[in-house]
Amino acid sequence: VQLQAFGGGLVQAGGSLRLSCAASGRTLVNHGVGWFRQAPGKEREFVAALKWGGGSTTYDDAVKGRFTISKDNAKNTVYLQMNNLEPKDTAVYYCATGRGIVTSSLGNVRAYAYWGQGTQVTVSS
Repeated sequence: VQLQAFGGGLVQAGGSLRLSCAASGRTLVNHGVGWFRQAPGKEREFVAALKWGGGSTTYDDAVKGRFTISKDNAKNTVYLQMNNLEPKDTAVYYCATGRGIVTSSLGNVRAYAYWGQGTQVTVSS
């Protein structure tokens, strides 16, 4: 599976961005798809994820109510709509996928086998 993430950019606090993660090489049926982020000097952390088949979603508490993860079956693409962005959201955002990830492991970076290249999100105050 190849993943391509795009849609990052520079936005002022309170603004919005939508990230896209396009998958190729395999359909994402039976896969979990997640978004993670990594700020300079920090570890990669979970943001949001969904199970492709059932569509169930999960979010980190830091983004709950502001970010929404969704998918387009026909385009084999996952989106991350980010609203009310804050400077602390500044990071490189990565999408990732893995087959058969159980719901309890969707937030675990080690559960994912395939990663996209990352897209920079910068939120200015």
